[in-house]
Amino acid sequence: MSANTVSRTPSPFDCCRQTLRLNRFHWLVTGSAGFIGSHLVQGLLELGQTVTSLDNFSTGRRSNLDDVASAVGSAQARAHQFIEGDIRDPDLCHRVCHNVDFVLHQAALGSVPRSIDDPVLVHRVNVDGYLNMLMAAREAGVRRFVYAASSAVYGDYPTLPKTEHAIGSPLSPYAATKYINELYAGVFARCYGLPSVGLRYFNVFGARQDPHGPYSAVIPRWISALLRGERVTINGDGETTRDFCYVQNVVQANLLAATTNEPSALNQAFNVGVGQRTSLNDLLRMLRHLLAEFGHEPKTTEPLHVQTRAGDIRDSQADITKATVALGYQPSYDLIAGLQEAMPWFIRNLRQQPVPAAG
Repeated sequence: MSANTVSRTPSPFDCCRQTLRLNRFHWLVTGSAGFIGSHLVQGLLELGQTVTSLDNFSTGRRSNLDDVASAVGSAQARAHQFIEGDIRDPDLCHRVCHNVDFVLHQAALGSVPRSIDDPVLVHRVNVDGYLNMLMAAREAGVRRFVYAASSAVYGDYPTLPKTEHAIGSPLSPYAATKYINELYAGVFARCYGLPSVGLRYFNVFGARQDPHGPYSAVIPRWISALLRGERVTINGDGETTRDFCYVQNVVQANLLAATTNEPSALNQAFNVGVGQRTSLNDLLRMLRHLLAEFGHEPKTTEPLHVQTRAGDIRDSQADITKATVALGYQPSYDLIAGLQEAMPWFIRNLRQQPVPAAG
């Protein structure tokens, strides 16, 4: 090694990926046609893994799976078997868990407003369907069950940043379902020995995120509006803050959680965010600036402020210390870096799409 060569110590995620390149496992990804699920499928295929995936297309898109196949190439795409189906079908859940090493359970109906509009449906998917998957994973003897939890469980607890041991009262049916998921994971660990890890996602964003419908996420919805020269709608005064987390950080957290050899990491819930807090007003300024950098100068239309949505928390920020110590989680992207990487996709795919009504 020359004197000018700098040696970098491999990160825990570097070691995780190297392990997976050398060892082929069988993974099940539920909600695989969704935004996050499709990125998990792609990340696993790129590491030479065998993937079975499940989605009923209630919110996922076939085009997301087409994007995955195109990104990984035909040879790696052959290691992916997609099954169209619903986690509310217990027999199907048992079939798809057969001979699976790791489950990455993403299938759910997200969105606080959706849960307020239809709490029964959200419960049936997020609780009944989740319980079906736990039962199937337990009976199939999977090595690890990693599931998408949510920062919504912090509810009305006021302290920032959010630490895993201190949660408040849920503010929506969606938050309640995600808290129930964590309770069930603990019960299955104690009663049946099923090892699990819950990942409390903060505000995840990235390519393939849908701007359509009343429950769409703020970043794709606003980019779509700005590209079309339409007015952006802000719920409240714009000083609401969120910890925006790029989807590749979420992929990292899932793979680390599934493969960790640290006993203290099992049967725990971890924050998955960046540890930074950004107001909606600052986010809008960032999006305008980045679009201009990519040659799409937005019109200087003032945003429309509407009433704050029921069930929304005022401020959110993750303390990621626990995930860093136990899992080796080290976010590779902050908000700006994630937006810069995802912006070309947003521009290609959202420029001609209509903007949904404010949710």
